[in-house]
Amino acid sequence: MPLVVMCGFPCSGKSRRAQELKEYFLSQTDRKVYVVGDETVGVDKNSVYADSQKERNLRGALRAEVERKVNKEDVVILDSLNYIKGYRYELFCLIKHTQTPHCLVYCLTSAEVSSTWNKCGDVEKQYSQEILDALIMRFETPDSRNRWDSPLFTVQKEDTLPFEAISDAIFHRKAPPPNQSTQSQPLSSTNFLYELDKVTQDVLMAVLNAQKTSVPGEVLAVPGATEKIELTRSLNMAELRKLRRQFISYAKMHPTENIGQIANMFVQYLNKSMH
Repeated sequence: MPLVVMCGFPCSGKSRRAQELKEYFLSQTDRKVYVVGDETVGVDKNSVYADSQKERNLRGALRAEVERKVNKEDVVILDSLNYIKGYRYELFCLIKHTQTPHCLVYCLTSAEVSSTWNKCGDVEKQYSQEILDALIMRFETPDSRNRWDSPLFTVQKEDTLPFEAISDAIFHRKAPPPNQSTQSQPLSSTNFLYELDKVTQDVLMAVLNAQKTSVPGEVLAVPGATEKIELTRSLNMAELRKLRRQFISYAKMHPTENIGQIANMFVQYLNKSMH
């Protein structure tokens, strides 16, 4: 069913965590669990990661293997570096097409710890220090604000995996909507743009008017929204207009199918911006 993407420096504990997750899912569910990774496709890590073309081929092979195994019933765990955000985005597009949830498990370690763990492993499986350092240098840290890196679970070496939270994320969360290329988007609709402009202007004026008789700390109701404005501080016209422009730019990039939610989305955006 879902895809669990492991991510982290070389020798950061990803394979151990992947095995822990596999054992947990096998014991707690009746689903099949597949682990796909560098080890399963049998590569010489130092040779592959020293050659950009070989590395691209490896990522392509792993992605193809994931695509073959991902379905709506089984669990697939991708145990590889997955350190390039563009590649993580490709995986996100894959699961959108398959219509199944995913999550990212980020094994956070320092470069020093990874280097130490590398030297403690089997000699034939060790990275050369040069390759290890280069991969750490190129690593692109996941960010939960990116759709392809969310939901994100960050675990350090002494942490216990949040098994229940991970299970909830991949078994009880809705799959992301299909790719924009396969769906008509409300952005192409004049009505969406009109509503976006009108609703945000109405909210902006409601906040300005309410502030005349309110004090910081109050909760303001605005037209068309069930969410309330948490007035932690005053907002002047210039700041409100700037926030409105930023929200409109964001909404155009991430159009919603439910136009009725624009007001709530704008209120949530204002609340976050005030903190």
